[in-house]
Amino acid sequence: MSTIRIDSRYNGPPNSANGGYVCGLMAAHINQPLSVRLYKPPPLDTDLELSFDTVSGKWHLKRDEQLLAAANPAHAHTRQHTHVPKAPTYVEALDAAIHYTGHQQHVYPHCFVCGPKRAVNDGLRIFAGKLPATNVVAAPWLPHAALDNGGGKVRPEFIWAALDCPGYFASVMPGRPALLGELSVHIDRSVHIEEPCVIVGWQILIEGRKHKVGTALFDEDGERCALGVATWVELAGQ
Repeated sequence: MSTIRIDSRYNGPPNSANGGYVCGLMAAHINQPLSVRLYKPPPLDTDLELSFDTVSGKWHLKRDEQLLAAANPAHAHTRQHTHVPKAPTYVEALDAAIHYTGHQQHVYPHCFVCGPKRAVNDGLRIFAGKLPATNVVAAPWLPHAALDNGGGKVRPEFIWAALDCPGYFASVMPGRPALLGELSVHIDRSVHIEEPCVIVGWQILIEGRKHKVGTALFDEDGERCALGVATWVELAGQ
């Protein structure tokens, strides 16, 4: 059993953790590709227990006896059967970011990943906007030094986080409250600190309030480094 504590810096909504970061932190502790389902918003600045449940065969993240998230090994189809759009150039992603709807309307403007009110070198500031004549959103990303794994590359939990929010902006209508329900990520390799990267997001399927989306991270040479498949859930009655 491990103890995880999420610093308040890594919030999504104001009083809970960013979903992608939490999933990535679990994956970093377990050290294997995972599919993580979130059941409750994980609290900040609180000791949480990560343990393997022998009955279900899953890893559980709990606060006391309350189940917050469950993880199992990521399915092969996450990587093999997901069509990934072609990577735009870094300049094209910069242009797309100008059209980021979160600049005008954002449910969680202080989100660690996509919040426009986070300072440079504080939040990730990943602003995914539509690419012209496509249904794909794209964002430039220049990972800063605070994300370093000690060897000049980005820590895995931050790659998971970076692959979170662009999926929302690829599928959910601007201003509609939604939370990450499930996220699977496969990292082929990390990217370097200060490397000009590109992240894309696209819609896969909508079923009622559930939005299945894909996201991908590309390095400065346009090579795919990581792939995510997520389900976002619009909040009822909103």
